[in-house]
Amino acid sequence: MKKTVIFITILIFFSACNLKKVEKHHGVYALDQKQKKLKLNKSNKNDILLILGSPSTKSNFDEDMWFYIERKKGNLSLKDFAKEKVIANNVLIIEFNNRGILTNKEFLNIEKMNNLAFSNKITESNYKTNTFIYDFLSSMRQKINDPLGKRKRK
Repeated sequence: MKKTVIFITILIFFSACNLKKVEKHHGVYALDQKQKKLKLNKSNKNDILLILGSPSTKSNFDEDMWFYIERKKGNLSLKDFAKEKVIANNVLIIEFNNRGILTNKEFLNIEKMNNLAFSNKITESNYKTNTFIYDFLSSMRQKINDPLGKRKRK
């Protein structure tokens, strides 16, 4: 009797398990395939909204620039539990003319994003602590912290 109860418990426990890898998806699904449907100088804003949906973000400086983002993460393997790897990290940058026609599209995938060059220069700070502003602000801070001047000075 005990063995059957243990067997049923183990069977129920393992029946809920799934050996398929878990993928977390954020943004537009299959962005790399959908962006191929967009035609330069032919597609307009309405076509793009039908194909891709609303943009992930719009440019703050130019209303005619839209950004679509896709990010997909998945588990490495069963032995590396809770460690995730980025499977897809895609960005689509779309530009329109003043009539709403697609004039430029740029698709960036994870390989293109990793090839960015960064400057190795170090910015040096050229400020002094005994400037007029520093003295003024420290006296104001002292007056705020001790308005009556009764605190002992160090």
